[in-house]
Amino acid sequence: MQILVNGAPQELIEGSTVLELLQQLELTGKRLAVEVNANIVPRSRHAETRLQPGDKVEIVHAIGGG
Repeated sequence: MQILVNGAPQELIEGSTVLELLQQLELTGKRLAVEVNANIVPRSRHAETRLQPGDKVEIVHAIGGG
C-alpha cells in the first residue's frame, strides 16, 4: 500500500502499524511526534495504530536546545 510520509510517497505492507513504519524508516527510539491524518498518535499507541492506503503521516523530530 502507499501512504504519504512528510509529503513523500512511501510503500508499506498492507496493515502496517505506525511502529512498523518507524522501524522501516529506522526512527525507533528517537524523540519524535507522529501525526496520522492530522491526528497525533501517542507513542503508547504506535504498535496498535494501523495505517491505511492513502494515509498522510507527518513525523517531526524533537530537537533540544536553548
